[in-house]
Formats: sequence, structure tokens, C-alpha cells
Amino acid sequence: MEEMNDTAEVLEVASIAGHILLENGAEISRVEDTMARISSHYGVDSGHFFVLSNGIFTTGSLGRYANVEFIPIRGIQLSKVVEVNKLSYDIAAGKYTLAQARSRLEAIRDGAGKSAWELIAGSAFGAAGFCAVFGGGFMDCAAAFVVGALLYVFSLFVSGRYLSKIVGGICNALMATLLCLVSYRIGFGESLSNVIIGAIMPLIPGVPFVNGVRDLANSDYIAGLTRLTDAMLGFICIALGVSISFLLDGAVFGGMIELYGMTVNAQTAGLFWQMLAAFVGTMAFAVLFGAPRREYVAAGIIGSVGWGLFLVLTRFCSIGATVAIVLSTVVICMLSRYAAVMHKCPGTVFVLCGIFPLVPGAGVFWFTYYLLSSQFRLSLGTGFVAAKAAIAIVLGIILAMELPQRFFSRPVFLCKSLLRRLFSRPSTDTRS
Repeated sequence: MEEMNDTAEVLEVASIAGHILLENGAEISRVEDTMARISSHYGVDSGHFFVLSNGIFTTGSLGRYANVEFIPIRGIQLSKVVEVNKLSYDIAAGKYTLAQARSRLEAIRDGAGKSAWELIAGSAFGAAGFCAVFGGGFMDCAAAFVVGALLYVFSLFVSGRYLSKIVGGICNALMATLLCLVSYRIGFGESLSNVIIGAIMPLIPGVPFVNGVRDLANSDYIAGLTRLTDAMLGFICIALGVSISFLLDGAVFGGMIELYGMTVNAQTAGLFWQMLAAFVGTMAFAVLFGAPRREYVAAGIIGSVGWGLFLVLTRFCSIGATVAIVLSTVVICMLSRYAAVMHKCPGTVFVLCGIFPLVPGAGVFWFTYYLLSSQFRLSLGTGFVAAKAAIAIVLGIILAMELPQRFFSRPVFLCKSLLRRLFSRPSTDTRS
């Protein structure tokens, strides 16, 4: 009986760790590895963990213990993923007793996330940054900044509290687009499309999309497809919200406002301004995803480098956008894995944030607008381009994740070893 109770307690602690990881944006493989690491250290090797995108099944001790947990998909707090990941390695190193580990996990679980002001500022700077990334000028960025701040106030205090996920997603996109239309009607902002694209970027379901791809790459097909379905539902909610906004605006003003394709403002088109905008936007999303503060700059740099590489490949190397996205995604994922080793935290923190400049948020908007304005050929073409971009990101993530971890574990050693092989002279000493 004592052995069974000990086993149950160990598996309960492992389940708490898995619960925290799963509900805060960790990939399935990390959840399973962490739970196995904790249970194995405390002497329970009979534990079996089956993890889905919204549930954990735990069994152990030859069927004498079983537990099923439903874990709804909620907001992302990457700092908790980092803390639990670090704690699991500390446990494996023998730094925590079982009681101490349980107490520490409960403290992490109950810990407060980012303050409302931090999240509002993150949404504002994220909207402004990505408005510039997708071609907006300084005035457009200012309008997107205001809309992004107001949008997150609405999300935090209205839709996030009183509405379901689907209805809330539609209402968030509706509110963002209506605010953009109002600002444009009063002369605040020059390019309506760029302001809207920037404003809706905080709503893009990048986390389930990226994690879904990573789960598929790890052969977690059920979880991967579930998360990709969740991401697709998020895109549909955005499209519906934008559509309703344009229909309401058209009903009030006697016709839907006419847009003439994506514009690029010369004020922010330069490589420096583009990389700076990507840096700011990526850092802002690190705030929204609840990443640790010490990782903001690294995440921003990775996003900036990835976007800069994409621009260099498309502008100066005559490489198509699809191939450029694949190569940029590979570089982002590789830099994220290096940063994970250097900063001793999960690469998820950097991948989720750094990949956002490449996410086809503009494609979602233009597909919706052309569909509403009965420009079906343009709508189909834009949707196809957005789909190609999404597939390119998927391919890039899969390619980067296939590289062995030892390549990233000791990069300095590997570089020294390579240089030694290249420049060392063959020995002429004949002594045995």
C-alpha cells in the first residue's frame, strides 16, 4: 500500500508539471519528456503518459494508478514553460525532494502572469511594428498603435471575460477593424489596409499553428492536427470579424470602401527600418506570450534577422517568396535552438515569437476583402499565396527540427573542431 501511495504521489507531481506545460504553450514531446524525467527521478519507471493537445492520460504501477485530465486551451504564459522546464532538470539533479517539487510546481501554477498594462503595451507595439513590416508609414503605425492598445483593452476586459473563444475571436477582429475604419474616416492613418493588417496581427493564432507543426514533426499526429484545426478556426474568426466590419461600414456609408491592393510606404521600406520594425514587433509578441523578460531582446533579434534575411533573398537575390520563407524559417528555428542552449530555456520561446514576421497575416486580410468585394479571382490568388506561405513555414520548421540536437548543444566546440581540421598541418613526426 505504501508503494502504491508513493507511486501515486510521484505521478500526481508529474501530472501537475505536464498540466502547466500543456496549458501554457509547450509542445507535446516536451510535456511527455518532462513528466517522464520527473517520475523516473523519484523511482517510478512504470508511469505511462499519453498527451493530447487538451488532455493528459497517466497510468502507472501496473494499472494500480490511473488519472485523466482535461486541459482547455487558454492563454499562453511561456515564462511558466521555462520555469517548469528548469525545475524538471533541477529535480533530475537531485535538488528537490518530492514535497519541495510539488510545492514549487503549485507556486508556478498559481503565479500571476503579465500585468494588464504590459499586455496592452505589447499589443500596441506589436500592431505598430507589424504595420511597418507590411508596408505602413509612420502615420499608419501611429494609428495601428492606438488601435492595438484599444483592442487589447477590449479583449482583456470584455471578450476574454464574457465571451466564448469563437465569439470572442470574431468580436476582437470586428472591434479591431471597426476602430481602423473609424480612424481612417477621420483622417488618422494613410493606408487603411496596412493599419488593419497591423491591428489584427495580435489576433493571429501563431502559437497553435507553430506547435501543431512541431507536433506533426514529432509524429504526434492527433495533437498536431487538433492544434492546426484550432489555428484554422482562429483564422476563420478573424476573417468573419473583418467581413462583418466592412459590411457594417458599407451599410452606414452606402457602399464598401474601395482598396487597391497592398501599398508599401517609402518611409519604412528600407532594410534598416524593416528589421527595426520586426525587432519591435517580435519583442511585443514575446510580451503577449508571457515570455521571461530576459528573453525579450533575443526573441526580437531572431525575428529581425529572419525577416531581414527574407527581404535580402527576395529583393537582392531574386529568390521567390516561397523559397525565401522556407530558408528564413530554417534560420529562425536554428537560431532559436542555439538561443535555447545559450539561455538554458526551451526553444519554443524563441520560435513562437521569431516566426511571426513570416506568418501570412496580410494574406488573411486580402483574401477576406477580395471575397467580400466579389473579386473572386484575386481572392483565390491571394488565398493560394497565403497557403503557400503557410506550407513554406511548415516545411522550414520540419527541416530545422530534423537537425540533431548535438549540433546545437556545443556550437562553440564544433566551430573550434572545424577550424582545427581546416587549418591544422599534418604531422611530420615519425616517432611511434
